[in-house]
Amino acid sequence: MAEKACVKRLQKEFRALCKEPVPNIIARPSPNNILEWYYIFEGSEGTPFAGGFYYGRISFPPEYPFKPPSIRMTTPNGRFMTDTKICLSMSDFHPESWNPMWSVSSILTGLLSFMLDKSPTTGSVSTTAEEKQRLAKASLAFNCKIPTFRKLFPEYVEKYNQQREQAQSQASLVPPQDESSPFKSETSNNNRLETAANVENGDRRNNGRQSIPTWMLLLLLSIFGLVMSLPLLEH
Repeated sequence: MAEKACVKRLQKEFRALCKEPVPNIIARPSPNNILEWYYIFEGSEGTPFAGGFYYGRISFPPEYPFKPPSIRMTTPNGRFMTDTKICLSMSDFHPESWNPMWSVSSILTGLLSFMLDKSPTTGSVSTTAEEKQRLAKASLAFNCKIPTFRKLFPEYVEKYNQQREQAQSQASLVPPQDESSPFKSETSNNNRLETAANVENGDRRNNGRQSIPTWMLLLLLSIFGLVMSLPLLEH
């Protein structure tokens, strides 16, 4: 059970965070346990974590602020192992270096700074920038599957739902076919070939109708006139 001084200290720090939020960081205590805090880091632009949302937990001892907390990150991120204690000078890995003047905001600021660093430590992993970017894109969807995340950070759940609706809306729109498209060009070529074939066939039919020479027509007319005049000649 948390000591009275610990509860007062954490309540005070929560009020301070609400009044003066730390850039790219949100932290909230569990409604049922003031010693369990949950945080979100928003990936900074210009880093491999840009666009990512990293969810984790800080567990404070009942003796806080005289003893340091343990820190974990739940979201796959490419920098720290998930759900594993991270070794920091501000964590319970190094109680000898802990300073009671440090607060939740200073702990999270130090963790975020260390996340952007490449120094190895207990609980860290080494991955490429491409892998970190891939994980950043999938981070919000991953977080929204966690009940505690949905309960403590509903605004991020709403953000995720809006992103999904926007993606579905864009997928339902059929983009106009560009003239430079190979399919468009092939269709146009086929249409032109078909038109040319129809014209050629029409010319052939017309030529077939005009293939009787003029002299033959005159001969046929003369024979027809002669046949018609025979009865007159008999009288």
